[in-house]
Amino acid sequence: MKRSINIELLFWIGGLTCLAFSNPSESHFTLCPIKNLGFSFCPGCGLGHSISYLFHGEIKASFQHHPLGFFALAVILKRIFQLIRNTDFSL
Repeated sequence: MKRSINIELLFWIGGLTCLAFSNPSESHFTLCPIKNLGFSFCPGCGLGHSISYLFHGEIKASFQHHPLGFFALAVILKRIFQLIRNTDFSL
């Protein structure tokens, strides 16, 4: 019997792991298409920094970068637990 790897689960865990180990105060290249088009406002920008600050225990800085960072982290963690619960890990 062939086992399939849950790509979505790996994606979310990998993404949160990168945010947990990154330094949120450092500037980085952005993949945001809205910012790359030259617009100064994007409703999603700062969300990654916000989650990274949460992992580092800096609640105030997290809220300053994006007020919905805690909510986004909660939704992502809920999705990870759903995927783990629905994944068959048996050989």
